[in-house]
Amino acid sequence: MLTYIALFRGINVGGNNSLPMKELVAVLEDIGARKVRTYIQSGNAVFRSAETGSQLAGQLTAEIKKRRGFEPFVLILDLEALDRAMAGNPFPEAEADPSSLHLGFLAYPTTHPDLAKLNSLKKESERFYLSEAVFYLHAPEGVGRSRLAAGIEKLLGVPMTDRNWRTVCRIRELADE
Repeated sequence: MLTYIALFRGINVGGNNSLPMKELVAVLEDIGARKVRTYIQSGNAVFRSAETGSQLAGQLTAEIKKRRGFEPFVLILDLEALDRAMAGNPFPEAEADPSSLHLGFLAYPTTHPDLAKLNSLKKESERFYLSEAVFYLHAPEGVGRSRLAAGIEKLLGVPMTDRNWRTVCRIRELADE
């Protein structure tokens, strides 16, 4: 069995797409996951499974649609992918303020990102770096006021889900427990 991380986008936000973590644990266990642990209500789960990541994503989405009536975007990472994303952080000095450093995990590599437009949206204080699997954003003034943060997914042309450095570190800790 391998250790996996499930990152959900858009659940339990603003009263929409409600999925209590207790129910998420039950869904994961029903599809064969073991040692399931969750972190915060926005949809982060660490678990072990013999299935492949692509099989798990489809099974999770289908089971949640059946139980709750909506199909969440879920990205499944193996532990190696999370470790690569963390090791690849191009802004290590930003780790001191973990809420300012964000990792946007891409569903697949982007082929035609609009880097010129991304650059035109960023504030002077913001920095970003695009790897094959992750969009790194350092936004010291916060992502809530960032025009760049608001436009990333559209300009990359790839579905993604974003986590701040604090959350990424906590997910990694859960994987070690």
